[in-house]
Amino acid sequence: MVKIRPIEGQDDTVLAAIIRDSLKSYGLDIPGTAYFDKELDHLSSFYAKKANREYFVAVDNAGNVLGGDGIAEFDPVNKIAELQKLYLTNAARGHHLSYRLLDTAVGFAKGAGYKTIYLETHHSLIEAVHLYQAYGFTDLGHPLNNGEHSSMDKFFVLNI
Repeated sequence: MVKIRPIEGQDDTVLAAIIRDSLKSYGLDIPGTAYFDKELDHLSSFYAKKANREYFVAVDNAGNVLGGDGIAEFDPVNKIAELQKLYLTNAARGHHLSYRLLDTAVGFAKGAGYKTIYLETHHSLIEAVHLYQAYGFTDLGHPLNNGEHSSMDKFFVLNI
């Protein structure tokens, strides 16, 4: 049984490794991706700084971190949140865990008063692109407000 819970300080190191390993496996260990985000090694403190942010972690029965995803402000004036850092270990993929993480993040975003969720990804992350389309995200075709990750080339929104 997999449990989804808010991030804790002890999750930071393993989550950073999951994210970096995943990006590297797709050749995306390059500037302009989450690989080099300054908060990557300290996700718990980054998401704890504001009440309208949260990062959710999926853990197995033994407490092993399988991955996670986050919600943070993107354009507060227009009530737009950003879905951030949805990554899973290789072993956790293919079991619909991404959908559970998305459900949790979207529920949090609604509760925080956001009306839209934006995300940036890369065309080579085929499974992620499929997930977002299947979940109901719409492909914008361009970044919103000059998004932070300049190497990303797919941009989606979901009205909630």
